[in-house]
Amino acid sequence: MIGDPVALTIRRDFPRPPTAIVDAFRDAPTGFVTDAFNGRGSLHHAVKPLIPSMTFCGTAVTALCNPMDNLAAMAVLDFAKPGDVIVIAAAADEFAATIGDLWALWARRIGIAAIVVDGLVRDVPGLLDAGIPVFARGHCPNAGYRNGPGEVNLGVVCGGVAINPGDIVVGDRDGVVAVPRELAEVVAARLGIVRVKEAEALAKVQRGEKLAFWNEAALTSRGGVRYVD
Repeated sequence: MIGDPVALTIRRDFPRPPTAIVDAFRDAPTGFVTDAFNGRGSLHHAVKPLIPSMTFCGTAVTALCNPMDNLAAMAVLDFAKPGDVIVIAAAADEFAATIGDLWALWARRIGIAAIVVDGLVRDVPGLLDAGIPVFARGHCPNAGYRNGPGEVNLGVVCGGVAINPGDIVVGDRDGVVAVPRELAEVVAARLGIVRVKEAEALAKVQRGEKLAFWNEAALTSRGGVRYVD
């Protein structure tokens, strides 16, 4: 490298989806969202809520951190708005926590909807007391350093999924799903269809009607089923 690296590169403004589009995803199970998104968008299964009851929906703001470094995560708080979800890409760091309880308390105070970390967190009792949904790979006492280089709101790959500022992010006990802002309206429309079909299927099961979980006739017609008894 020629010269010293830039410690932080920051994008302050970016387009956000309309509130009505974000609200279309609110209270939707992540499984419904992925179904509406053609089976896509789910972060790595290790990124889970600290407690199963945590859920969220909001607009992504992003921070890119190197392992053992959290400078961008510290800075992103100054560029987030109420209702945002802070998404931190920490390269699946297993050595040090990226954020702790005081950081989360301030995030809650400024109206952040949730925190997603592709890495570790710490101060779990304090994080729970902060009353904000926290999704991470795990937790440990080690703390990172504030050195950089890092990026804020330039987009990240978090849990194996590309997430840009302004994307819609949803989380529940099953994990986290991200929907690109430019596709959100189409996915929201499909999500409405998924909700209806799931409700119809549930009603059938509750009435004692068996669902067609597989199409035996179609498989048999092309020799795709063989019985051995």
